[in-house]
Amino acid sequence: MYLITPEIKNFLNQQNLGYVATVSPSGMPNISPKGTIIGWDSETLAFVNIRSPDTIDNLKNNPSVEINVIDPILRKGYLFSGVCTILSSGNLFDEIFSYYRNIGVTSVIHSIVLVKLSQISPVTSPLYDAGISEDEMKLKWKTHFKIL
Repeated sequence: MYLITPEIKNFLNQQNLGYVATVSPSGMPNISPKGTIIGWDSETLAFVNIRSPDTIDNLKNNPSVEINVIDPILRKGYLFSGVCTILSSGNLFDEIFSYYRNIGVTSVIHSIVLVKLSQISPVTSPLYDAGISEDEMKLKWKTHFKIL
């Protein structure tokens, strides 16, 4: 069982962008940025379909997915793998829809994607292998992005 720990849930809540990877019916990879990825429960991620027709079509054909969420400053994050269910109505849809409205999502929500996780893997920059600290990593990327 792969659990979304409180640490991972907090990480997801702090990040504003993740990437969802699917495969088209012809076998072509598709990657789509998502700004709504949350840990819904201890085994399930969710994100909303705001403007993702290709992602949704691909998931209808093949519900397997990988999601990568990385802190762009610390260069650390997670790779999530799982199988999706697409919700467009029902009690669970209404509950999750309300959650997104309550956190400020105002865009049109066409559907909600639930990802039952089969794997969670930590992702870190190879620079950590070379001995760089989190503080050094932070300084490096804040300087690069000129956000000091």
